[in-house]
Amino acid sequence: HSHNIIHPSSTDASFKTTQLTAEQGDDDTSEAKYSGYNVLGTELSCCCSNVRETGIGTGFYRNGFCSTGDNDVGRHTVCVQVTDEFLSYSKSVGNDLSTPMPEYLFPGLKEGDRWCLCAQRWAQAYNAGKAPKLFLQSTHEKTLDFIPFDI
Repeated sequence: HSHNIIHPSSTDASFKTTQLTAEQGDDDTSEAKYSGYNVLGTELSCCCSNVRETGIGTGFYRNGFCSTGDNDVGRHTVCVQVTDEFLSYSKSVGNDLSTPMPEYLFPGLKEGDRWCLCAQRWAQAYNAGKAPKLFLQSTHEKTLDFIPFDI
């Protein structure tokens, strides 16, 4: 009788969605693994899988998704489109996002780029009136551990 517990319908739905994605067949599907849910409670959308044609995807896992895991201490869960104003502010508080750091597969960001930001860094910028635009469908649900949805 425990088989009902092991396979709840929500898991089946997620699995089917993942299967559909994999069958679409473009070259990136091998990396487009299931990444969790967004703050709206739907499947997490890709934030940016190729920043300015560098071949670098965003996210802690560099797969284009703002997913998170045990190793991601900073919780890189917020999908944003950066602005020059935000990048200047971020640099002024000790988080330089403009300078490329190839050793971390980091391309350096320019106005208009989409990137997975640490939830606390976004909140810090929000409180200073410098927060960049969010993409809710690409922002991981774990963000809500740090930032209330009302914002």
